[in-house]
Amino acid sequence: MADKAVPHFHNDIGVAVIHVGSREFMCIGALPPFDHPHVFLDMGADHEIICQYCSTLYRYRPSLKAGHADPDTCVWDDRTKAAAE
Repeated sequence: MADKAVPHFHNDIGVAVIHVGSREFMCIGALPPFDHPHVFLDMGADHEIICQYCSTLYRYRPSLKAGHADPDTCVWDDRTKAAAE
């Protein structure tokens, strides 16, 4: 299975802002099975974007590596779940 080319983030903990190291990513809302449709968000030249489904504010932070977030628990990796099963 190929690695995901596009990082996925969620706001299951309900923070006001998630800082991300990527300008293009997927928002899934909450953790499955309570996730919303996985939507692709592209900040373009902007530094922040709001998910139209869950209203999570994502703010670009260049000091973070691509695919990373602050808080780091907001990064979703479905391979972790699959490995545990």
